[in-house]
Amino acid sequence: MKTENLIKAYKGIPPGKVIAQQIKKRQITQRGLAEYIDEHNQTLNAIIKGRRNMTVEMAVKLDNYFGFESGFLYMLQSSYDVEQHLKRIASKSVSGIPNIRRVLFWDIDFDKINWGLRKKFVISRVLERGSDEEVREIARFYNLSVDELEQYRNRNTYKIRYK
Repeated sequence: MKTENLIKAYKGIPPGKVIAQQIKKRQITQRGLAEYIDEHNQTLNAIIKGRRNMTVEMAVKLDNYFGFESGFLYMLQSSYDVEQHLKRIASKSVSGIPNIRRVLFWDIDFDKINWGLRKKFVISRVLERGSDEEVREIARFYNLSVDELEQYRNRNTYKIRYK
């Protein structure tokens, strides 16, 4: 499989999970792999557990060992880092909780909703099941105009009942 296709397939997955998968698939030990690539087992373990990012040097050694195209694991690390950064930005983009009924989100824990990260989902759910007042509240909460809400409606085919 080409590197671009692998990146698309693994996008958003920490590279440590890919390494763990390869270790299991090849039936080798983590310690044996660390010795083979001349790295500390603790370093490799921290990468696999997601407590440490992979360096370029480590990525090249692992790419060579697993037969990946050079730079694959480091591109995967970079892609993962960018995705995590965007999630942090989205999480910080709003503060507080909108004044809407909890029952709209009966299937998930209302208190654990990340309102910034789950913006599209929240808007879609309120457009689908919320009252006119809740639709206006979501527009206020996310600082959206009626036209912007209309775009969400068109994408999701929900009817907005505002005015």
